[in-house]
Amino acid sequence: MENLLSSRFNDVSIPENYVFPPESRPGNLKIPFISNIPVIDLSEAQNDNRTNTIRKIIKAAEEFGFFQVINHGISMNEMNEARSVFKELFEMSLEEKQKLCTSDPSKTCKMFTSSVNYATEKVHLWRDNFRHPCHPLEQWQHLWPENPPRYRECVGACSVEVKKLASRILSLICEGLGLKSGYFDNDLTGSMLLAINHYPACPEPSLTLGITKHADPNLITILMQDDVCGLQVFKDGQWIAVEPIPHAFVVNIGYQLEIISNGKLKSAEHRAVTNSSDARNSAAFFVAPLDDCIIEPAQALTDEHHPPVFKSFKYKEFNALYFAKQGDTEVVLKSFEAQKN
Repeated sequence: MENLLSSRFNDVSIPENYVFPPESRPGNLKIPFISNIPVIDLSEAQNDNRTNTIRKIIKAAEEFGFFQVINHGISMNEMNEARSVFKELFEMSLEEKQKLCTSDPSKTCKMFTSSVNYATEKVHLWRDNFRHPCHPLEQWQHLWPENPPRYRECVGACSVEVKKLASRILSLICEGLGLKSGYFDNDLTGSMLLAINHYPACPEPSLTLGITKHADPNLITILMQDDVCGLQVFKDGQWIAVEPIPHAFVVNIGYQLEIISNGKLKSAEHRAVTNSSDARNSAAFFVAPLDDCIIEPAQALTDEHHPPVFKSFKYKEFNALYFAKQGDTEVVLKSFEAQKN
């Protein structure tokens, strides 16, 4: 797999097939951080401030479609261990990484560069990616790589804790929306995929992207960043940079949560930019419904004054269209809107 960026690029310019059209380029990379990006202290939900914490989460999910969480219960040591293993993964020899690369669509654990559509896409992303399912853990862990040697143990422990964290956040969202307790404790959260992104330092970062503008197709995403900036979120017609906060996770509202909330919560469009000096790693835990799970606006949130905005469908139907349309927000959501009388 000679295409892996982490094994080949030391050039002073980027190849033409990594250069995005002018309208899609990141342009100004010095987008300032803004101070009003929501940061939620989850420890406050354990005491008398629970109602206030829920209010903050719902407000952030309505206005931004994402927020960061601190004091979330996952130790700094556990997060650092996971980051260390992710870094080690992409620093392995080409021979070791080739063992993880496959074009077999039936393989659930795979490494690739840019995207799974590398052979047909017009412009490549400046990233390598390694992904695999991680919930239920006992179903998938034995399929993970044996190298790095501590990958299975470390990432397995981290995955379990992140799934618990996602459940806690969804429980607070559930309460905030007025849904019955345990609404998301079923097939709606029956799957979790881990995608580890590696963005090598790029000689011309203003011309390319690590990930293009998109919103996540799943229910909710828990993102672990390192200390290198690169995540940007689209809000009110402009890009804002998300500052990496030590020992914090970024939480993205996915399309399915927007649909279940009948449009009350918003799925945030975001992208990843590169830089010329530092490689960046991020790990996204995508909590998602099972393929045959029925998705529809929660009945408790619809009535004659608030009719369903979206129709009922199977999650796999949404996913198929999402990837066929390459995540085009307007096209995808419009396809699942309810018929208006």
